[in-house]
Amino acid sequence: MTNESNTTLKARLARADIVLAPGIYDALSALIAEQAGFEALYLSGASIAYTRLGRSDVGLTTFSEVADTLARITERVTVPVVVDADTGFGNALNTQRTVRGFERAGAAMIQIEDQGFPKRCGHLDGKTVVPAREMVGKLKAALDARSSAETLILARTDAVAVEGLEAALDRAEAYLAAGVDALFIEALRSPAQMDAACRRFGQRVPLLVNMVEGGKTPIQDADALQAHGFRIAIFPGGTARAVAHTLQGYYASLHAQRTTQPWRDRMLDFDGLNDVIGTPALMALGQRYE
Repeated sequence: MTNESNTTLKARLARADIVLAPGIYDALSALIAEQAGFEALYLSGASIAYTRLGRSDVGLTTFSEVADTLARITERVTVPVVVDADTGFGNALNTQRTVRGFERAGAAMIQIEDQGFPKRCGHLDGKTVVPAREMVGKLKAALDARSSAETLILARTDAVAVEGLEAALDRAEAYLAAGVDALFIEALRSPAQMDAACRRFGQRVPLLVNMVEGGKTPIQDADALQAHGFRIAIFPGGTARAVAHTLQGYYASLHAQRTTQPWRDRMLDFDGLNDVIGTPALMALGQRYE
């Protein structure tokens, strides 16, 4: 399978200027992000855990939950979606099933990481990693499983926190040699570590960097990240954190005031939301078939 968004992302990453991809977790968040003008979106596994399960990112989400979420998103938006496939949800054979399923669901890029199980958020302590040889096998399985070379495979290593920076860079080297299309060295701890990763790989392959508010990596804006040498910057969980903060205020106000009136200037009304989701156009389309 190939689609226009996949081709667009591959061509876009060939350019030097950075791609800023916000985190999304469902079709509504994806639609609003697309309307804001972003060139790519990042379907965060952590944010699916937060929003679908109300739980932490500790390996509780499943292949089918992510595939279902992805399919609903790509049916609604046209902008390319990078999807977090965690560890591939198992061994090399599970990884192949994951890649085939996510490709059918419209993924433009599929991210696979080298954590052991149970995996956890890349900015939580206590992570483990599988042997590099095992991860290389998973990546080769992923590359063999995709139907189109336009469906990009992104290799993530979490080894900085477990084995140190140099070991993580060596792992990334092995993953690149396996043939992946992009690299993600998770939880770099300082600008110096960010520069070290970019010096080694920035001119050879697209490098992704993860901005987590309160996480291990220093928060920088996209221009500063581009100056380091990164070509994709994701802000994956910021969306869920912003929504959670807003809902805390909204529900507290409704509980205390017993009406939404004090919150009206911070929310869309009925027609406003229908405009965002395209209800007038949908009604007009339906009339064509009456």
